[in-house]
Amino acid sequence: MRSIDWPLGDDAQVRTFTVEDADELARVVDVNAERLDRWFPWVDASRKQEGALAFIERSLASETDLEGNGIWVDGEIAGAIGLTVNTSWNGGELGYWLDANAEGRGLVTRACRLFIDHGFGELGLNRITIHAATENDRSRAVPERLGFTQEGVLRRAGRVGGDRYLDLVVYGLLHDGWQQA
Repeated sequence: MRSIDWPLGDDAQVRTFTVEDADELARVVDVNAERLDRWFPWVDASRKQEGALAFIERSLASETDLEGNGIWVDGEIAGAIGLTVNTSWNGGELGYWLDANAEGRGLVTRACRLFIDHGFGELGLNRITIHAATENDRSRAVPERLGFTQEGVLRRAGRVGGDRYLDLVVYGLLHDGWQQA
């Protein structure tokens, strides 16, 4: 995996997680578990140091994905962001989450812009998508602010909480559309 260290302004940055970050990542996930568990299937495993460490190690071992990155504010983990790359269709999918105390500052939007620039520029991707639960208004606002097109709804495509499924809105952005924006 490539290592990332990008400034976001306002004493914030996106930086690739290291194995030394596992305890702090688990702590932040645990503090936000009730909120995050509503939208993501990985929360229970990542509340513990072992789960956070396994995620970081998997991310660091990937040769294509840029998944394991923290959003840091004043040197503290405030969330995470990543870009999963699919080389067979030359595209990627952005995913993100934030600590409740870091919301409303534009951190995710700014971080997504950096990943989109990198994906279309450095990686030469053709397409980037974001999936968000239909009921997750905060998450859906990010691609809408960034000029993504709402392409459809995948019914019961997001599994959370063992046997609960969410409908996911698919947003897409093409390389040509980003160049014109």
